[in-house]
Amino acid sequence: MIEPWGSHFGNGQSMNLKRIIWNGFLVAALCVAGLLLYRIFRQYSLEQIVQSVRSIPFAAFCTALLFAAASYLCLSCFDLLAIRSLGKSLPYRKILLASFISLSLGHNIGFAGLSSGAFRYRYYSRWGLTIEDVAKIILFCGVTVGLGLTTLAGLALVVNPDDAARLLRIDPAGTRLFGLLALAVPGVYAVLAFFIRGRLRLWRWSFQLPRFPIAVAQVGVGTINFVLVSACLHQMLSVFGDVAFFRSVTAYVLANSAILATHVPGGLGVLEATVSYAVPQEASIGALIAFRCTYFFLPLALGAALFIVSEVIFRRQSRGADEEAEERAEAQSV
Repeated sequence: MIEPWGSHFGNGQSMNLKRIIWNGFLVAALCVAGLLLYRIFRQYSLEQIVQSVRSIPFAAFCTALLFAAASYLCLSCFDLLAIRSLGKSLPYRKILLASFISLSLGHNIGFAGLSSGAFRYRYYSRWGLTIEDVAKIILFCGVTVGLGLTTLAGLALVVNPDDAARLLRIDPAGTRLFGLLALAVPGVYAVLAFFIRGRLRLWRWSFQLPRFPIAVAQVGVGTINFVLVSACLHQMLSVFGDVAFFRSVTAYVLANSAILATHVPGGLGVLEATVSYAVPQEASIGALIAFRCTYFFLPLALGAALFIVSEVIFRRQSRGADEEAEERAEAQSV
């Protein structure tokens, strides 16, 4: 967990300036997304797009859907580990509900860390966690994402250096070196967690490292999650060409890195453009649309439905609890 040593409070004018900057950044990101989508889709007619999607076998679509479901289950383990690291306990079904709704909506809204954090707070606060607890959960999950992506990126650079070298315009030996450096990051994190029991201080920040078993689990579930998402993408790409799995991994790692850097809502346009650049022959428009539907749009629809249903249930329970409290108060006053 990270806490600043000192607190700095800005005035209202600085807050307004920050809001203007963020809004401007969001508008710019949306414009970039629109431009990228236009450049991708202008190459195809509507008939070509429909035909490309329809050419994907139903079995391939179902397999990709299973990989997507497994990824969201893996993501719920991020929250589970975070809550365990806080010394708290919640039933897994509640963690799964909060995690899935938060991430299925957050992945599509953009600024996933912040948007999913708002949904997480809505659920976890009802179940007894404080705002500080939720902030630590969000940070823990963000670190797990970084560890998983870094580990898988390192593996991709070591196992498949040629594609990365072509895309990054460096020689394969340099690519492997970057891969080994990336793989060292989770190793260093685990070693620090093993040897440091207190807080790790760096400049103005202090880090409360998790226990060693939890740190190792972070690296494991973080990496497995991105392997599952890459497998979902690979199922779609392999329909249109004989693409090696680690080529799909390389494409997804680059795409996800670009999404994290730009914060475009849902990575719209950024994901499609990056994958098309990484694997131009296999990245048919049908594969890209099918992947987005499988990993983004279908979970979004299910997450929105679960959110509405859960809100109705929570409000009924709250209304019932208020009525019971009023009845008890009236009975005591008689």
